[in-house]
Amino acid sequence: MTASPIPASAELILPAPAKLNLMLHILGRRDDGYHELQTLFQFLDHGDELGFALRDDGEIRLHTAIDGVPHDGNLIVRAARQLQRQSGCRLGADIWLDKRLPMGGGIGGGSSDAATTLLGLNHLWRLGWDEDRLAALGLGLGADVPVFVRGRAAFAEGVGEKLQPVELAEPWFLVAVPQVLVSTAEVFNDPELTRDTPASTVRSLLEGGGRNDCQPVVEKRYPEVRNALILLNKFVSARLTGTGACVFGSFPTRGDADKVARQLPATLPSFVAQGRNISMLHRRLKELA
Repeated sequence: MTASPIPASAELILPAPAKLNLMLHILGRRDDGYHELQTLFQFLDHGDELGFALRDDGEIRLHTAIDGVPHDGNLIVRAARQLQRQSGCRLGADIWLDKRLPMGGGIGGGSSDAATTLLGLNHLWRLGWDEDRLAALGLGLGADVPVFVRGRAAFAEGVGEKLQPVELAEPWFLVAVPQVLVSTAEVFNDPELTRDTPASTVRSLLEGGGRNDCQPVVEKRYPEVRNALILLNKFVSARLTGTGACVFGSFPTRGDADKVARQLPATLPSFVAQGRNISMLHRRLKELA
């Protein structure tokens, strides 16, 4: 295990949890190009970690470089500066990221990092913003950011911003990580993407209905994802999360999930984590309150 890049000087260290889309239905395409969808989000007790320290000069500095992502374009920096601007706060922050979640994996890495930044700096800067205000700011950064800001498993509609908290079983998930970067834009622009799935009720979806409408498109475009699904399906019913690339299956116990994980080839990295209805970020913030 590599050493964490978060130094002892960090005044606040918070998790940025992964999420799974347990299902994802595309109902139609709007005039603005976005898609109307229905999805069920659940969090995982696994994720990135961010460290924060106050600066009194107003500077926002992310000390962890991400390949291919310029400093000022990183969602963490954009989130911090938006919160600073809209709150009128004159304080700044040093920020460090221990990156554990894959980019382009469909498990919310960038959106979760942005949400943790908003909640972390709201705490560190003592702004006193409520969840609604932070979620509204987060929506401008990405459709998935509000679900991480609110931190509760949810049924989502619209472009993902209309959230209704739900109580789900909390099984153990094995998440396989195909070594490919899936382009969300390409998936949503694919002419073969299903865009006319009838709307479902929350109740029917909670009873086990639903699928991922993006999965056939991703399987066709990315053989690495298709092969991972074929492999995982030998052990458990497997599904794509979001637009991928990660695929997952659920198990009643950690031992069951670990047993299958040990049978996956070294070329297909994976991790095991429990599904949670309250994110580990919000559980940590409650401890700090």
